[in-house]
Amino acid sequence: MAVDGPVVQVRGEAYREVPPELARFAVTATARDRDREATLTRLAERAAAIRVLLDGAGPVVARRETGDLRVRPETRRSGERVVAWHGSVTTTVTVTDFTALGELMLRLADQDQVEVAGPWWELRPDSPAHREARHAAITDALQRAREYAEALGAQVTSLIELADAGAADRPMFARAALDVGSGGGPPELELDPQPQTVQAAVQARFTISDPVLG
Repeated sequence: MAVDGPVVQVRGEAYREVPPELARFAVTATARDRDREATLTRLAERAAAIRVLLDGAGPVVARRETGDLRVRPETRRSGERVVAWHGSVTTTVTVTDFTALGELMLRLADQDQVEVAGPWWELRPDSPAHREARHAAITDALQRAREYAEALGAQVTSLIELADAGAADRPMFARAALDVGSGGGPPELELDPQPQTVQAAVQARFTISDPVLG
């Protein structure tokens, strides 16, 4: 497309830190026995106990997904003789109520042969924070173009092209503290939700009026 008059090309950027909207953690139940059927039975029982606890959490749990089921034999260093069977199953839990997150993780971690990992803080894919960052990046691009034009004694007259330059958000992890307490009560898990970095960038081309170079 032919363009009449001078053109200025700029990059607009926006950087925000916003509170997380989701927290995810993983719960893994494990079992080991010389007998394969006994291993599978124990694994199923421990996975069922996890389900009961998650069911009891009510609306605190926004979503849960079970996957990564593993059952493998343990053999001697030489030969294929099986000496034990190992089993594990992992459930990923998504929570939106952070006030109950620490208590829920501790209750799950208190189960026999259960490992809890996380949390990982996130924003929703459709979070307004992404849209606000994109709008701010466009505003920044326009402001930069106007500053360049003003330095030349000109004005921005029209937009030629606007393209998303892309910017990845950084997932953040939690700082967790296990407070056992001195009164003999149940342990408390204090979690500090980490702000999420939201970034947006655009490339823009504008036409400007004739510069005043004299």
